[in-house]
Amino acid sequence: MRSEETRAAGRAFTVVLALVLALELLSCGMHSSPPPAPMQAAQSGPRIVFPDGFAVRVEIAADDATREQGLMYRDHLAPDEGMIFLFPQSGDYPFWMKNTLIPLDMIWIDDQRRIVHVAHDVPPCKADPCPTYPPGKTSLSVLEVAAGVAARHGLRDGQTLRFEELDHVVVH
Repeated sequence: MRSEETRAAGRAFTVVLALVLALELLSCGMHSSPPPAPMQAAQSGPRIVFPDGFAVRVEIAADDATREQGLMYRDHLAPDEGMIFLFPQSGDYPFWMKNTLIPLDMIWIDDQRRIVHVAHDVPPCKADPCPTYPPGKTSLSVLEVAAGVAARHGLRDGQTLRFEELDHVVVH
């Protein structure tokens, strides 16, 4: 009988041990960090979408002070980031690179959101007086992106860009 009691006690011990281990595993799972959230395909906020579907998240320069500051003193600009300069009326808006530390592509856009001129790989200004880069055409906005982005996405005069979440911007 003693051996039967020993076997029963051993089985009970095994069951208790299994329960303790199961509870330990469950409690470890409760303290672990949640699985990472899936990456979003597109972030919200103002964007300019190129004809090939590539989207650039943009900062907005819609008043004189912000347009004058532009991308000055930035030492990096990701390929999917840029700045859109919005003007209150169409005109010939030359740009310059004073205090700009990185080369940029500049894309002038008319009131129909068509590209009217692209200046590729415009270098930072190293000394005064800084040269200006005129479009030679009337535009209503200018998009600045990192150098090489316009060429990589085949941007050229006459193409239409899509503006997202920019319809309610007040331009001064």
